[in-house]
This record gives sequence, structure tokens and C-alpha cells, in this order.
Amino acid sequence: MAAPSHPEDMMTQVTQLWSMLDEMAESTPESYHRFMQQQLEDAKQYCAPPEPHLCLQTHIVDPNEKSLFINLCRWKRVPAPKSPTDPIPLSAGPLEEVSDKAELYSIIDIAYNPTVLQREENQAEMDHLIRLTFKYIEEHYNLSLSHSYHIATFTLKGSLKRMKESLRGGPAPLFNKNIRNELTLDQMKHHLREEDHSNATLLLNKDVTQSKVHLIEEIASMELPEEAIIPAYELTIAKDANRKPLKIELKVELPKISSVSECELSISRDDVIVEVPEKYKLQLDLPELVDEEATTATFNKGKGVLLITMPIL
Repeated sequence: MAAPSHPEDMMTQVTQLWSMLDEMAESTPESYHRFMQQQLEDAKQYCAPPEPHLCLQTHIVDPNEKSLFINLCRWKRVPAPKSPTDPIPLSAGPLEEVSDKAELYSIIDIAYNPTVLQREENQAEMDHLIRLTFKYIEEHYNLSLSHSYHIATFTLKGSLKRMKESLRGGPAPLFNKNIRNELTLDQMKHHLREEDHSNATLLLNKDVTQSKVHLIEEIASMELPEEAIIPAYELTIAKDANRKPLKIELKVELPKISSVSECELSISRDDVIVEVPEKYKLQLDLPELVDEEATTATFNKGKGVLLITMPIL
């Protein structure tokens, strides 16, 4: 549906839409209910921000040798490939150089559709995806990377805010309240798709043996997921005898959780995210910079409490 060019055309289109919905609600209530749920799900998908999945650490060997952190992220706005042999769409942020005290390293954020990142269940498939990611970075930024890498103990290097702005090409746009009321859902989705075209890239499966495994399973569901709630938590700073901060302890109450495997934990130097999909989500800015690599987390199943201990730098 093309976007109307005049206010009169817009009002005509809106009137026709509401007329159609009214008729559907009266004649086929079930179809109306399914249609509205699908529209809500589509809008939620396009508006959902990227989420950290895992962080890779490797090295740039040319032109200047230094560490490189690659944040692989899940983002529903990046389309999934239509088949295992099709090109894999991705969205990439800029390559950023970070100076951290005596250490100099680079960070890049790469987002795939969540179904693509299910490949981690198959080590060979995941390694193949990582190699393709390396090839994209080398060709796009004219770099030579080390062939060795390891998956970091943390899922995100840098802050969550930085990652989101990197993949979106800057701070998230804010719709003026009055303008938002005049936009149809179709126009909002069109605007978001146009924004995606500036970042989306096709990652080609070149010189790769075709996979016979179908990596994506389509599951039809008309139920909307539950809204995640902010769990109860307690944050304390432990100090030594000289009142010097040593570590931050964060206790998070997760009474609906039966296993730590349900939790997703993301920690950077200045923030922490605890998420249980469709149940809980907690995001906090930390009062002190912490050592994410030395951070530990334990889950008390009896009390339903997650304890995160973060040494302060």
C-alpha cells in the first residue's frame, strides 16, 4: 500500500480501513481478532530493539594489530533467510575504536534474525556463521583478522545503549505526539522498513557446502507473549576497611524460575541486564565500573534468588 501524498487521501484511507475493520468485527469476529493480534505482533516485531546474544573476541592483524570484539545480536527487524542456501541478511554498526586505560581495542555490532543465531545448537553451523561474519568485516572494512577466536564469558562488550545506537545508526527516533496520532500502522511500518534498508546487508554463502539441515522452523501462534515485569532486586557495594569499594553485589528475586538455564545475563563495564524471556527483565546502570570478565553469578533454586558479584575496577 503506497503512502498517501495528501491529507485528504490519508483520511480517505483511514476511513476505509476503519470501515473494513468494523465490518469484519461484526461479520467474522474470529477473523477480526486474528487480524488485530497479527497487526500488534507485527508492530511489536518492528519496534523491538536489538538484544545481545554473544560476544566474540579475536584480533585485527592488519593494518594495525589490536583486539576486536564482535557483538552478535538478535534483532527481529533483520529478515531471516528464506532457505538455508539463500544469502543471510545482517545489519552492521560502524567499527568503533575504544581506548580503555592502557588497552586499545575495536568493537563492532552485528545483528541477525534470532532464527539465524539458533545455529549455536550446532557447533559446525555456528562456526560457519562466525567465519562468514569475519569475511564480511574483512571485506567491508578492508581488514585482516586472525583466524582464531573465542566466545567471551559476557554477552556484550560496551553498554547496551551504545550497541542499540550503533545498529540503529544513532539515537532512536522520537515521534512527535501529534504526528504519531496521524500516522497509520502501515505508514509507521513503511518508515521502519525504509530505515532498515540503510543498514541491512546480504551476507552471501560463497564457497560453502550446502547445508541439508533446515535451520528455521516456522511456528504459528496467535497468542501474544506476556509482558516481562521488573523483578525485585537489591544492589549493594562491598567496601574494605578503608572504605574503598571492592565489589558490587546484585540480588534479583526470580520466584517463577526453576532453573538458571532460563536466565539470560548480560554485563558490561557500566550496566547489567537480567532477562527471563516473557517473565522478567531488569536493566540497571552500575554506580561503579566493573570487571565483566571476573563477574560471577549463582542461582539459589530454593529461594529463587540470583546473586551477581561484580568486582570493581
